[in-house]
Amino acid sequence: MLADKDRIFTNLYGFEDWTLKGARARGDWDNTKALLDKGQDAIIEEVKASGLRGRGGAGFSTGTKWSFMPKKSDGRPSYLVVNADEGEPGTCKDRDMMRHDPHKLIEGCLIACFAMRAVAAYIYIRGEFWDEANRLEHAIGEAYEAGLIGKNACGSGYDCDIYVHRGAGAYICGEETALIESLEGKKGQPRLKPPFPAACGVWGCPTTVNNVESIAVVPTILRRGAQWFASIGRPNNTGTKVFCISGHVNKPCNVEDAMGVPLKDLIERHAGGVRGGWDNLLAVIPGGSSVPVIPKDICDTVLMDFDSLKNVKSGLGTAAVIVMDKSTDIVKAIARLSKFYMHESCGQCTPCREGTGWLWRMMERMVKGEAFPEEIDQMLDVASRIEGHTICALGDAAAWPVQGLVRHFRSEIERRMREFTRRAA
Repeated sequence: MLADKDRIFTNLYGFEDWTLKGARARGDWDNTKALLDKGQDAIIEEVKASGLRGRGGAGFSTGTKWSFMPKKSDGRPSYLVVNADEGEPGTCKDRDMMRHDPHKLIEGCLIACFAMRAVAAYIYIRGEFWDEANRLEHAIGEAYEAGLIGKNACGSGYDCDIYVHRGAGAYICGEETALIESLEGKKGQPRLKPPFPAACGVWGCPTTVNNVESIAVVPTILRRGAQWFASIGRPNNTGTKVFCISGHVNKPCNVEDAMGVPLKDLIERHAGGVRGGWDNLLAVIPGGSSVPVIPKDICDTVLMDFDSLKNVKSGLGTAAVIVMDKSTDIVKAIARLSKFYMHESCGQCTPCREGTGWLWRMMERMVKGEAFPEEIDQMLDVASRIEGHTICALGDAAAWPVQGLVRHFRSEIERRMREFTRRAA
């Protein structure tokens, strides 16, 4: 269990003042110039040493990602883009961070921009997050007024501007290159890679795109040291993590805990347990709607980190834990997710544009049992032709829920088919 002294987001629930005055009282903006004085390369090396992996879903080393940015400009400016789109169903961690602790993100933007030699940061926020965007704008204004960002930020001699850009509600804009396209004023469609954003990103300039949580934890890591952060959690899965727990629990919540916390402990201790008790649990989607569902027997022992969940053929994703008890129509729930991914596909890649529609229509038939047993494998075949065959990972996100359902609940799909056959007879 994470000790209170090791929590980074100390105002996650908004009980304290979110403005600059309150942020400073909690230790934010405390001699930030000294952190910048460590030097650009030293900051990147410390972030690498901490073991921080991207908190937006992919889990790639944050420090390594920063190191891809050019150290010497060829005449083009470099940029940091913060992904605050947060459109993954079940995920609401970044929203609370921006609403209740905006200065953590702003200070993190300054440090990340400095380390990557970027001239500005753009926080791309979901358009529906009206209050959060307004608070970010207010907090940025406070930081400018206090001389913390802008010209000669924190008296360091470094200039850094931070802007808020409001998106228009497309899930696909959570993908980094689609986000860049949208930021440029174009339709949000993913780009082919290479070139990667670090070479050619927003407006053709070197760009790094990071999740809100990935950036917001950096100032604390630098203040307390990489070894402190690396000592929390498990090897290759270090540090603290904000988990979103929703669904059939007694107390849905966002909570910060150590990476590698047992899923059962997370639900029992922080969310008041499963509705009707742990034995009433049917399944959990452990990392937001795009990762495969896992049944109760796996939930009993699995740990909440990247590698442990990968080993059970699921994923940590955004750490949005969606709990489903035995009252859940699991086939219908996954069919609903199939409809979401069909709706949110940008339509650029044929496997995704056509395949997501096929998956949804097949899943609707599975819900009613109006299908033949061989169609289950046919549906898996369709999913396999989407997964890994698209420009971005939305194709994978559409395929994985269906694959997880068949892997663990095939018997339930077949039971419906038998019942439908009996009724038809």
